[in-house]
Amino acid sequence: MAGDEENYYGKHGTPQKYDPTFKGPIHDRSCTDIICCILLVVAIVGYVIVGIVAWTHGDPRKVIYPTDSRGQFCGQLGTPNENKPFLFYFNIIKCASPLVLLEFHCPTKQICVNKCPDQYLTYQNARRQTKDFEYYKQFCVPGFNNPQKSLPKVLQDGDCPSMITPSKPLAHRCLPAINTKKGVIMVGNDTTFEDGMGKRRNVTELVEGAKKANVVLEARQLAMKIFEDYTVSWYWIIIGLVIAMVFSLIFVVLLRFLAGIMIWVMIVLVILVLGYGIIHCYMEYARLKGEDGSDVSLKDLGFQTDLRVYLHLRQTWLAFMIILCIMEVIIILLLIFLRKRILIAIALIKEASRAIGYIMTSLVFPLCTFFLVCLCIAYWASTAVFLSTSNEAVYKVFNETSECDYAGQTCIPETFNMTNITKECPDARCLFAFYGGVTAYHKYLIVFQIYNAFMFFWLANFVIALGQVTLAGAFASYYWAFKKPDDMPAFPLFSSFGRALRYHTGSMAFGSLILAIVQIIRVLLEYLDHRLKAAENKFAKFLLTCLKCCFWCLEKFIKFLNRNAYIMIAIYGTNFCTSAKNAFFLLMRNIIRVTVLDKVTDFLLFLGKLLIVGSVGILAFFFFTQRIDVVRDTAPPLNYYWVPILTVIMGSYLIAHGFFSVYAMCVDTLFLCFCEDLERNDGSPERPYYMSPELSEILLKGSLESSKSADSQG
Repeated sequence: MAGDEENYYGKHGTPQKYDPTFKGPIHDRSCTDIICCILLVVAIVGYVIVGIVAWTHGDPRKVIYPTDSRGQFCGQLGTPNENKPFLFYFNIIKCASPLVLLEFHCPTKQICVNKCPDQYLTYQNARRQTKDFEYYKQFCVPGFNNPQKSLPKVLQDGDCPSMITPSKPLAHRCLPAINTKKGVIMVGNDTTFEDGMGKRRNVTELVEGAKKANVVLEARQLAMKIFEDYTVSWYWIIIGLVIAMVFSLIFVVLLRFLAGIMIWVMIVLVILVLGYGIIHCYMEYARLKGEDGSDVSLKDLGFQTDLRVYLHLRQTWLAFMIILCIMEVIIILLLIFLRKRILIAIALIKEASRAIGYIMTSLVFPLCTFFLVCLCIAYWASTAVFLSTSNEAVYKVFNETSECDYAGQTCIPETFNMTNITKECPDARCLFAFYGGVTAYHKYLIVFQIYNAFMFFWLANFVIALGQVTLAGAFASYYWAFKKPDDMPAFPLFSSFGRALRYHTGSMAFGSLILAIVQIIRVLLEYLDHRLKAAENKFAKFLLTCLKCCFWCLEKFIKFLNRNAYIMIAIYGTNFCTSAKNAFFLLMRNIIRVTVLDKVTDFLLFLGKLLIVGSVGILAFFFFTQRIDVVRDTAPPLNYYWVPILTVIMGSYLIAHGFFSVYAMCVDTLFLCFCEDLERNDGSPERPYYMSPELSEILLKGSLESSKSADSQG
């Protein structure tokens, strides 16, 4: 038996020895992982340079305003086109080209107009009547006023479209006015049209072009509606988040003084909330029985941007009810099988409450982390927008009637007629080709976007690591104080924060770098999966799914390892690799305690977050769907009521997670310190435990029972 124990410890490192001089976090430490610190600084400098270059070249107005073929904005104040808010396509049929999906731009000339055309008219017919020509020329390039100019010459010079069709504005773009009569697709009141070149064509060609143009327009239309919802509901969203913050704060304060009672109240309330959800879903499911359209399946309905449509389907409420029932059963079964372990976990949470009570500033510290993460998100988002709007209008030489050596080369429209190209190729024209660029900057835009995403992951993970090391150092100083709180430092949180920044920036950068690499790989895999959705290669899809699953598991493992490594860094001041190895071996030597104590505690804290998010989410649902009679007239009118509800739910989760993350970090730190305490000391007067008497009574008893159970099973 002794040989087996020696062999076990040999595989998982050597247990810590008794050291009478060890009093908690080491103060005499040196800088760790300096190379990673330097690498982080260099990467941040590069990130700032990328941001400056993006802000120099980018123009976010391209997201809001449409632009014509010369890159001028339509409808923007202070520009020549301020009275022309709509974009008109000379040949909407060309929008059916696959290039639209690749470049998000129709390969046809586009101008800004003050209104969309409302009738069929060709250039040939318009030039015969002065009245028709006056109407038609508003859809030609500004300044054109020569009805005697022949159609081939007009088309060659790009002065006017060959024809115009009845159109309606959509997202400030003039698209064919499509309607159906008895299943027949029509534009205006016709099924065919004259293309201005003497041919009759079917309106389905216009429809196909409009569909391809809508790839971008529908996304922008959805984004604008969501933006409108935010503009009328933002203050109610803030109120909802404030309520979530108040709930979380009250819960944490009560947990400090009434940990045992609060945990059991929380468990009962979670079960009751889920039970109410099940009953409500069943009532809605029964109410919709027999209503028209309620039996349509989710598969047949497909995706709808207005989520209210789904609430009129019985299948939706049945799915909700099944999900809630599964959650209810799982939670009840876990509570039945873990009832004894819950008592031990409550003792650990009580000890964490005492630690937080002595270090109350730890409850405010997540706000600092949240603020820094918000800065990272803001910088990443703004840089991404500026990078995506950095493309410029590229013009190329086109020659359709004869061969020209300059065909396909880039050109400048303003100076094109003064170049030698027009002399050697009289029929050549300098036409808009696409949005992009020919400089090195434009060629590597995708690289800059990937670098932007990678740096966001790295910096966000670094900020989170800084918060974890700081909290771990503060709570470790509480645990290793023999006389609490007399032996604790005066400002444990600020002391730990200073040590983390001064000595361990490199180690935090190292851990966050590893995690960022895995996360950016996951993003690239998601991108590949999106691109391969239409592919028929089943093996490629299977391989991609396996890779996504593997990297998801790897990310979870690295997060777990990093978290425990940061605790060891905060205590001992060792580098990242040494800390990760020591933490991993320590956990492996106490694997039964890890599964029994630590994970049960995480489960209880998760129930707390679930209770807060569920309560605020239900309140937001009843408010924004105007189901509360008292405030029915107060709720704002919305395009999609799920926008503020989901925002409140996600925000509430982040707020609750911020408060409970302090508890989670405290529990993890105390647990690792507890495992170290058991290895260093034996509870004798010469080598007393540092844990409190209440904690030692329950934890040692629970650990002994777990060990006996594991031995009997073995």
